[in-house]
Amino acid sequence: MKIFNKKTDLKDYLSNLKLMNKTIGFVPTMGALHQGHLSLINKAKQKNDIVVVSIFVNPTQFDNTEDLEKYPKTLENDTKLLESVSCDVLFYPSVKEIYAKNIISEKFNFDGLENQMEGKFRDGHFNGVGTIVKTLFEIVTPNKAYFGQKDFQQLQIIKKMVKKNQLSVKIKGCPIFREKDGLAMSSRNTRLSKEHRDAAPFIYKTLKKVYAKFGTESATKLTEWVEDQFKKHPLLDLEYFTIADEKTLKTIKSKESNKKYRAFIAVFAGDIRLIDNIHLKN
Repeated sequence: MKIFNKKTDLKDYLSNLKLMNKTIGFVPTMGALHQGHLSLINKAKQKNDIVVVSIFVNPTQFDNTEDLEKYPKTLENDTKLLESVSCDVLFYPSVKEIYAKNIISEKFNFDGLENQMEGKFRDGHFNGVGTIVKTLFEIVTPNKAYFGQKDFQQLQIIKKMVKKNQLSVKIKGCPIFREKDGLAMSSRNTRLSKEHRDAAPFIYKTLKKVYAKFGTESATKLTEWVEDQFKKHPLLDLEYFTIADEKTLKTIKSKESNKKYRAFIAVFAGDIRLIDNIHLKN
């Protein structure tokens, strides 16, 4: 596996591969890698000649500086994991390499996708996401890029950004990778106390019950039911639960037969914020 810290070095290396008509699959990450990331890399390997993974904890997408400071950094272990799945290239730049002296976000218009769910609770988050993903796409110029559906809103926003900026990369959304007890894999899971880690699978159990009830109960009733479940839970605090249109991400009041819906949830387990979602069959 080749490791690059400088944009110019990576660009030179990849441009030579492109001259040989090699296709490039790209998996952008913030490190603290787990099996969910590796599943994305394996998907990329199946469909591309070369797989590039970036590790960069992006400061402009954190609205909470404490969360940024505490974000786990495990480069040595990450490198071993990447080698274990035969990753071809790791791009590990510094903040200065990406932003120079100007650590601010570009302003994007995502046609309102950014105003739903996460956007209501994390000020400026999606401008930060758009800025770093666009920058990385311009450096790597991949044929395809792979993102997990755990961050479904982010996935839709990146698709919108690619379309609006007429970038030539194809965005591939991949299924949520879960622990055996159902908890969606996340780098933040390592920061959970044992008590909160034991409690956290309740989130997915609740989503599965919503999935089962969605055919016969209204979105409003299901939302009230979920809120009630978490009010009774001693260790988990619900930040939001919503059933939304997959395309617009807007909360629905009533179901329509020709639309796709998804349930989204954000929960605090102590001071660790966990998100999850599930596709609903109408």
